[in-house]
Amino acid sequence: MTYRFRWVLWPVLVIGLALVVVPFAVSMPSKASAGQELLDNFHAIMQPNSVKTTLAYEKVFERLRPMAEGGVAASGEVPALFTSLAGALHMTQPQLASYLSANFPTMAKLLATFPSLTPVFRKVPPGLDWYAPIVSTLRANVANYSKADSLPNLNALTWAFVVPGGLLVILAGLGIAGAYRPRRLKAQVAPAATEHERAA
Repeated sequence: MTYRFRWVLWPVLVIGLALVVVPFAVSMPSKASAGQELLDNFHAIMQPNSVKTTLAYEKVFERLRPMAEGGVAASGEVPALFTSLAGALHMTQPQLASYLSANFPTMAKLLATFPSLTPVFRKVPPGLDWYAPIVSTLRANVANYSKADSLPNLNALTWAFVVPGGLLVILAGLGIAGAYRPRRLKAQVAPAATEHERAA
């Protein structure tokens, strides 16, 4: 083995060690496992039909925005509405409440709950604004997710580095050990030959 080739083995050994050590140093096994779990958990959500359904529901919820905004204002008008209706029908407010409950139970219940729904109505517009970029991101990344999901299982990623690295370490180590063995043999043979020459 030439001197130049022997020195080539040392960088190969270092590269092999790096391929073995670095994945564990950066916690690649746990991160790859987390990445695979993320892909698995989003698999159903990121299918094209599922994303289409999400987009359709977003349009439905967006149509509720005016109702929620109007509900905030309407909840303040409910007491005045009951007072006005009671006066127009020549009833007391308890009589009006009983009349509405008997003849229009669903509407009566809705009107009675309007004031308590005001905090909910107030959150609808900002909630829709919050979800808009999330839905847009889902729509824009269907193809990207499909490509990422088509990769081999990410849990095997660590071994894609460790196995080649281990082979490089073994091969370089054997080469380096083999290169230095002839030196030791020569060093052992040389004194024996000198003693033989002196005896002669």
